[in-house]
Amino acid sequence: MFDSSVLIPFVVIFLFILFSSIRQINQYEEGIRFTFGKYSNTLKPGWRIVWPVIQGFSKVDMRVKAVDVPNQEAITKDNISVAVNAVVYYKIVSAEKAILEVENYYYAMSQLAQTTMRNATGQVDLDELLSQRDKVSENIRRVIDEQSDPWGIKVLNVELKDIVLPEEMKRTIGKQAEAEREKRAIVIKSEGEVIAAQNMAKAADILSHSDGALHLRTLQTINDVSSDQSNTIIFATPLEILRAFEGFNKNK
Repeated sequence: MFDSSVLIPFVVIFLFILFSSIRQINQYEEGIRFTFGKYSNTLKPGWRIVWPVIQGFSKVDMRVKAVDVPNQEAITKDNISVAVNAVVYYKIVSAEKAILEVENYYYAMSQLAQTTMRNATGQVDLDELLSQRDKVSENIRRVIDEQSDPWGIKVLNVELKDIVLPEEMKRTIGKQAEAEREKRAIVIKSEGEVIAAQNMAKAADILSHSDGALHLRTLQTINDVSSDQSNTIIFATPLEILRAFEGFNKNK
């Protein structure tokens, strides 16, 4: 008779190997399976069998990642030294390429972002770098995206965080901004004086062509001033009265 107890060790060993071969891939991951060192297939989320010894396995996180690019010393197109840092957001779109085409995609993206940011900064003037951050960021994103495409990576966005200027340049920009504010203030004041002069000219024209208007205006002014007893009132003789006396002398 066949002794079933002989099979028990083999069954136990098989079950042990089977359970140890189970790999869990989370919903936000994909797995890359190798057989005898060669790429076999890409595994989707769930429980998957990866036989030990003959097969290997690597998991790739497919979520959006952020690379914090530290301060990079660069010189702008107009020879101004600046320090720029940024954040690069990217996503793995091909787990196979991210494993097979580059050794460490996270480190590679960090280095690529640093060199690209320095090059992009050197292609623009300081004024453009400060006033057109979005344009410069988009140029950096486009270059990084093109360079990382063979790695199965899609660059979603690049955000320039800080642009640090030398202290002497900060003082120069501050003086320039103050001069611009003073210039605008002088222009606004001169425009106001022009408008006031035009209005005064119109008022003088109306008063000169209306009989008694200047006299009524004088009386109104005297009334306003007399409301405060501390004011000293000086009477101004209207031109109409002087002209009336002039005509009276001629009639004599």
